[in-house]
Amino acid sequence: MSVYVVRHAKAGSRHDWVGDDSERPLTKAGRKQSDEIARQLAAEPITGVWSSPATRCVQTVEPLARAHGLDVIREPRLAEGAPFEDVLALLGEVPDGAVLCSHGDVIPELLDGLVRRGTHLVGAPEWRKGSVWTLDPPDTRGAVATARADPPPQT
Repeated sequence: MSVYVVRHAKAGSRHDWVGDDSERPLTKAGRKQSDEIARQLAAEPITGVWSSPATRCVQTVEPLARAHGLDVIREPRLAEGAPFEDVLALLGEVPDGAVLCSHGDVIPELLDGLVRRGTHLVGAPEWRKGSVWTLDPPDTRGAVATARADPPPQT
């Protein structure tokens, strides 16, 4: 079984947002992407959904969690700026079928660290908002044999 790592969908501009950046929501296009991500993973045996506490991340995986009858677990180790070691530890704790939603700084660092530990990348890396990484098969040490990225849904 797999673990899925999702980069949050399109959100409003960081520079135009007034207030705490952690509360910046998805745009209309981002909400469409989140619905498409839910459809993309609809047939997968999703066992849990973890997200950075940032609103844009939670909103990205809410449709998926709802479709599987799950709650979104807000996980500080997926927050922007989270250390690689913390994310790797979380990866080793979640069950097969887990979905983790995070940010554009955390996911590349996670994948770089996995590659340094022997993970084989299948295809080209995909870092755009709304992209979904499939990690196969994770184990309790966070070891991952292969990782491949699907591009974000078109909006």
